[in-house]
Amino acid sequence: MKRAAKKVADIVARVEERIGHTFAHAERLERALTHSSLRNPAGGNYERLEFLGDRVLGLCVAELLFEHFREASEGELSVRLNQLVSAQTCGEVADELGLHEFIRTGADVKQVADKRMLNVRADVVESIIAAIYLDAGLEAARAFIHRHWKPRAFAEDAARRDAKTELQEWAHARYGVTPVYKVTDRSGPDHEPVFKVAVEIEGARPASGVSRSKRAAEQAAATAVLEREGVWQANAGKEND
Repeated sequence: MKRAAKKVADIVARVEERIGHTFAHAERLERALTHSSLRNPAGGNYERLEFLGDRVLGLCVAELLFEHFREASEGELSVRLNQLVSAQTCGEVADELGLHEFIRTGADVKQVADKRMLNVRADVVESIIAAIYLDAGLEAARAFIHRHWKPRAFAEDAARRDAKTELQEWAHARYGVTPVYKVTDRSGPDHEPVFKVAVEIEGARPASGVSRSKRAAEQAAATAVLEREGVWQANAGKEND
């Protein structure tokens, strides 16, 4: 028991160092790192924290965009916001921090660092944001968010539109048709499904995307076509096939 407690304390200390926040209540961070597949964890899993963290992230990023892009329209602000709070961006932050090393999962969840598990890593980032918020308030959460999201807010592709919307407009203009999305495979356990979706456009080669939700897989498939056709510049690390 003492050895297990020491191991948890070591994990907490290492994560605190990486995220730049020392918790007054370390159990909040432990919970933020615990996936629902782990049976009967003492402090519960991160699902409720993820819910709260998503809202805190959205507020702080919206505030950041409102303050720094004073000439942007509501539409442009929405595009920027959606890009910055996406699972892709949250997953990138998780990977920068190396959080996959510390996520606690059940035996049936393997290889959290795998690209197909990006959504799990994204969920953990949102959960950590909530844990920081509950532990030390909005200012502490905002500081963490600004540190990792502010540089992204000013990146060249930060205002890139939703992939499915972009692809639909491109397909209409190029071929006069609407893209069709089909689920071609579903794998993984019920609590952690993985979907493979193909997008078909009459006149163009199909493409596919893989993710934990059908919607995200559709976005990945649309992105694959846009990058292949040169509409968007390819971005390494995308969760596409």
